[in-house]
Amino acid sequence: MRKVIVRASTEYAILIGRGLLAQAGAEIAKRICPCKAAIITDTTVEKLYAEQVENSLAEAGFSTCRFAFPAGESSKHIGTLSDMLEFLAEEEVTRQDIIVALGGGVAGDMAGFAAAVYQRGIRFVQVPTTFLAAVDSSVGGKTAIDLKAGKNMAGAFYQPHLVLCDVDTLDTLPEETFADGIAETMKYGIIGDADLFEKTASGDFRNDLEEIIETCVKMKRDIVMEDEFDTGLRQLLNLGHTLGHAIEKRSGFTLSHGHAVAIGMHLIAKAAEEKGLAEAGLAEKIKAALEKNKLPVSTLYTAEEITEGVLKDKKRRGGEISFVFPTKIGHCEIVKIPVSEVMELVRKALS
Repeated sequence: MRKVIVRASTEYAILIGRGLLAQAGAEIAKRICPCKAAIITDTTVEKLYAEQVENSLAEAGFSTCRFAFPAGESSKHIGTLSDMLEFLAEEEVTRQDIIVALGGGVAGDMAGFAAAVYQRGIRFVQVPTTFLAAVDSSVGGKTAIDLKAGKNMAGAFYQPHLVLCDVDTLDTLPEETFADGIAETMKYGIIGDADLFEKTASGDFRNDLEEIIETCVKMKRDIVMEDEFDTGLRQLLNLGHTLGHAIEKRSGFTLSHGHAVAIGMHLIAKAAEEKGLAEAGLAEKIKAALEKNKLPVSTLYTAEEITEGVLKDKKRRGGEISFVFPTKIGHCEIVKIPVSEVMELVRKALS
């Protein structure tokens, strides 16, 4: 088992290994005295893993209750959050109890947000079951729901007390869902680890998942510890996300987050080359790596449609929006672009 320690507003461990679901209760009990554990999950993950986690918690002395919402990004809204909070109240969950977020990024984001606001904050544990959640969303304390205006528009910075990543859960993922995590892993490579990018780009990395997850979460840990509240360096983690979020929202969330980010990374690399910020051939290299891993690299949405979504992005500050431009594999720069120039930037990216 691998262990990474995050020291932010709270200190917590990220445990990475196989067979960890069976040890979940024991690992949580080492850090939190047995109490009531409210498991929040989706209907797909519930069938696969909820009973195993409940049994593990019970063996460690926890009592449990369970809330499952319909799987998918379409559930990530205020109505589901409201139902979640009412459930916690009906089950008489107190500030001495915990929430266990079991699932992918949607479950983790919503359960974390519920933990942040229920009774003004209770402890929660992340148990990611997708590759994307393992390498990215379960770590760092960003919690959120989507609004009609855009993705992750309401949320809180709220760190978990523990992250338990059982790599065995990744074996049950459909290839398309697994590919979402590949996109986020490539993101980390492009941001700051050329070797990680090359390994992921090759498509030959399935036997090294524990090492890859550890590499990604260590990178995220270092960034979060320097900029927990996303005011500077942490914005690097938005590579591909500003355009990607706009495309994802425009699709009505029929396009998954990882697939949208893949498109966004290729498009912003094209824009970076057009602006003279990136080395020649970078966009083509990123495109080839994404296509090798069966990820999309283009969209049929127009510059006007994408720009509309970009201008509603939460990274907008007054008359500017921060974009992350890759300059070469392993290095990116954050550049503030005036709102008046966004349409032209998107057009260059789509050209």
